[in-house]
Amino acid sequence: MKTTRPFRFLPWVRAAVLGLGLATGCSHTAASTSGDRPRDAHSQARAYLEENQPEKALALLRELHLKAPGDQDVARSLTEAHVKAGQTDAWISELQGRIAASERAVDQYMLGLALFSRARDAGAPTVAAFERAIALSPDTAEYHYRLGLARLESEQYAAAVEPLRRATTLAPERTGWRLPLAKALHRTGDASGAVEALGAVVRGRPAPAEVATARALMEQIADPFAGFPKTAEAKLEEGLRYLKDLDAPQHAILAFEEILHDYPDLAVVHALLGLAYQRLDDAGRAVDEFKQAIERAPRDGKNHLYLGELYLARQRADAARAAFEKAVALHPLLDAAWFQLGDLHLERRDLAAAREAFTVARFLTPDALPPRGKLALVYQLEGDYPAAERELRYVVEKNPENMEFTLRLGLLFTEQAMKSSRPETRKTAAGEAERWLGKVLEAQPENAVASRALQQLKGQ
Repeated sequence: MKTTRPFRFLPWVRAAVLGLGLATGCSHTAASTSGDRPRDAHSQARAYLEENQPEKALALLRELHLKAPGDQDVARSLTEAHVKAGQTDAWISELQGRIAASERAVDQYMLGLALFSRARDAGAPTVAAFERAIALSPDTAEYHYRLGLARLESEQYAAAVEPLRRATTLAPERTGWRLPLAKALHRTGDASGAVEALGAVVRGRPAPAEVATARALMEQIADPFAGFPKTAEAKLEEGLRYLKDLDAPQHAILAFEEILHDYPDLAVVHALLGLAYQRLDDAGRAVDEFKQAIERAPRDGKNHLYLGELYLARQRADAARAAFEKAVALHPLLDAAWFQLGDLHLERRDLAAAREAFTVARFLTPDALPPRGKLALVYQLEGDYPAAERELRYVVEKNPENMEFTLRLGLLFTEQAMKSSRPETRKTAAGEAERWLGKVLEAQPENAVASRALQQLKGQ
């Protein structure tokens, strides 16, 4: 049986404190080539840093810092440049001199970032610098956030909660900041608070790296095999092999029932037994087992997902929706539950709820086509043609042979051309529609939907 490896937050935290990670809340686009440089000086400096040319970045950042000494993004980048250039000690000395002459919160902030890059100073000295920055500027969310990360790095989990929570209160739009807050809450035993924080992360359009971090943490919070008896592991492996690899649910049921004979309260085994009965199309027994799993592990969202999928297969839409809503409340990283919720909301024409559900599913599985297709449909129904076009174009550009999405793109422009009251918009949309529908007919000459759409355009 596979065991869950300990969740390591340290590398992510260290990167975040220095401003190298995704949780800084800044987005700087580096140039892909030297001939395509960003126009503003800070973006140029970020490009140099990402190209590992810190000396070039330093010249720009020092000048920017002189012009705007309170700019936290510039201050963070300036410190990062000094660290990457191997000038950490000199930069710390310079900052300490500045503070002795005339103390400013931003200098304490940069001092904390610089100290954190040195292993020997990553604990108390770093914490002290960030605490002093907060004392000088108590309503600056960034300083609270960095203090929380520094305490989290030092495994002071209880002490990290308050500054991280304060940071998210001061800057609620920084949803990525809730990742370390979730970690701290989990480590202090507040599983519900941690899950709530992760729910905010997934609703905040997270980056792929943030999704990966959130998934790892969520699997720790809701590990269905935590505390599983070692004496039953061999029988569990046998049952899983029958269920997953050999497609022999009857044999899997015998193995799982044998485990439950000795350990009747193992929720995960009840859930697996339910899946085996579902494979046999025995819905009654499957529902009973899923409900027993929920009774024994009420905080495990996956059991509600299984129940919801069974209800959905039996056309019990209201019961399925309630189960999926419970599933994502308990386990916000369940992309399948979000997708099914979106479909159910779409059937009820609750477009706002459908859009939220499909948006979460799209960010949890950025490479999957179905969430983007559904999200495009919602945008189209809402009349947001540019947003619908964006989602469809992404798929078509990634997969030009996908005629389903090519057709949908043509139909989207057709609808836009037919509905627009502006002649110029109609003309442009009609041209795009003809182009995409033409691609479909080139590949599928008998496609009746594309043919009818073209006839509509010509007859308008």
